[in-house]
Amino acid sequence: MIQILVADGNVAEARREHVRATGETSAEAYAALLAELAPDAACTILEPADTGAALPAGADLAGFDGVVFTGSQLHVSDDSEPVRRQRALMRTALEAGLPVFGSCWGVQLAAAAAGGSAGPNPRGPEYGFARRLVPTGPGREHPLLAGRPPTWDAPAMHLDAVLEPPPGAEVLAGNGLLDVQALALRLGAGTFWGTQYHPELDFGALSAMLRLSEPDILKSGLCRDGAALTAYADEVGLLGSGDRPDLAWRHGLGPEVLEAPRRRREIGNFLAHLVRPRAARR
Repeated sequence: MIQILVADGNVAEARREHVRATGETSAEAYAALLAELAPDAACTILEPADTGAALPAGADLAGFDGVVFTGSQLHVSDDSEPVRRQRALMRTALEAGLPVFGSCWGVQLAAAAAGGSAGPNPRGPEYGFARRLVPTGPGREHPLLAGRPPTWDAPAMHLDAVLEPPPGAEVLAGNGLLDVQALALRLGAGTFWGTQYHPELDFGALSAMLRLSEPDILKSGLCRDGAALTAYADEVGLLGSGDRPDLAWRHGLGPEVLEAPRRRREIGNFLAHLVRPRAARR
């Protein structure tokens, strides 16, 4: 049995909002996905944004084989108490030698914890899908991206991004809107792998998150009005049926997004290359 700690990046009200929109928290969705990818995984959910958040009685970080950080509505640059608590958890986990994965908020948090910076992307947000992702030189050989083609698309939902990678970090992928779409770094004895895009999201969750982000999407000018956004979100949700080649064609999406094993590739690679080897050594 492998033991994975899933750290929900949201504060309590944002978690409730996420449940109203999708039926579960980000951490619950991530834990379900991890159990699907690794049936022998036991996931413990932690809500480190909350005051007094703690591991279950008798548990400690050393007993986990990996940590996963979800997305969040928080902003690393705000440096609020919920942000500081999560940054401290990231540092503690890595300095304890744990493998850590994070998507979106998670990669920004790791970069900040290791001495980099994150904030609003001056080239603009990505809502729906990050397009034409390409590996860097180091990324072409890195196990995080093993199996990815020379270019791919992925679910994405972000205003903020890693603006300055920390010293010694490897930037593994980017695209025309953002130089840091995938990142690897070491801190203490630990290893972090992460993506700015969301390999964990299915189309239903992505559709719901688009609706939640309506004010920011309209402000960005990516949709003309609420009706246009609703129509787009509806079509994204329908992509999950697996039987809408018309919508896949309309949105220019291929198997790297449409097929779940390919869409989730980075998470599977993290489990195979970092989590399982640690579990085998314990």
